[in-house]
Amino acid sequence: MTPYQIAQTYLGTLEGPGPENNPSILKMYDSIGQSHIEHDSVAWCAAFVGHCLEEAGLQSTRKLTARSYLKWGIEVDLSEAQEGDLAVFSRGKASSWQGHVGFIRKIEGKFLYILGGNQGDAVSIGRYPAARLLGIRRAGQVTPKATCSILDVQTRLRALGYYEVGVADGVIGPRTRAGILAFRADRSLDLVPLIDTELCNALRHAPPRSVDLDRKTGAPRESRILKSANQQMGLGLVGSFSSLLMLLEPLVSNLETAQGLIARTLSLLREIPGSQFIPAALLFTLCVCMLRLAFKARAARLDDHRTGKTP
Repeated sequence: MTPYQIAQTYLGTLEGPGPENNPSILKMYDSIGQSHIEHDSVAWCAAFVGHCLEEAGLQSTRKLTARSYLKWGIEVDLSEAQEGDLAVFSRGKASSWQGHVGFIRKIEGKFLYILGGNQGDAVSIGRYPAARLLGIRRAGQVTPKATCSILDVQTRLRALGYYEVGVADGVIGPRTRAGILAFRADRSLDLVPLIDTELCNALRHAPPRSVDLDRKTGAPRESRILKSANQQMGLGLVGSFSSLLMLLEPLVSNLETAQGLIARTLSLLREIPGSQFIPAALLFTLCVCMLRLAFKARAARLDDHRTGKTP
């Protein structure tokens, strides 16, 4: 089906009564990457057109502004306009960003009959004066729509080093929006937390996120993980040394100096609750394991910081 044929199937679709929302209209927002829109009271003429285009397999502008379609497809003169072409009209002041977009049904004299959404809060056919016409567009060489899901975006952002997105779960939350905004800022794109064609195309060709030298060689401040790892490493070293002395005690028992050192160390060690019941070899093994785990935790935290995964 063509976009115009798809649009015809929606004739009569109304906004929800009162505070209620029509799920069919909310689906239109979602289909063009505007899933954050929660109410059908938000202007949806461009969402309707975009939805019909993408349902037909064509790439839309994925924007909610009607005037975004003035750069879509190819320009067509009014005298050559056909049924199904897109017509963009002004709305409000002449210099305003506002507008309206819909599918041309027919042209009679100085008026265009438009099949569009958000016309009287419904998908309907309305009459618009040619004096308000800003442009007519036709698909021409429009490329197929970009298939770029939320999960695709999250996975790609993580691969590029934008770990703000958190876990790739296919849901747009605060962290995903933060990652999208960070990527858009780095690529000089519009700073809106939306998944649109522009974002999908940029993600395909973007290089990995750069990390500055200070971060690559530095360490995180006020890190509880590092503090805990350092404490465990200190305890592990003391415990390993003490248990090693316990193992060596029979070999050096005749050395008065060593004996005194061992006695003092063992005295401290025995103050640890339950330590007298732990054989020296087992205690040494436990301390070595503690050291190893602490070293790994510390190294992992530093790697996350230096690669940009964590603050």
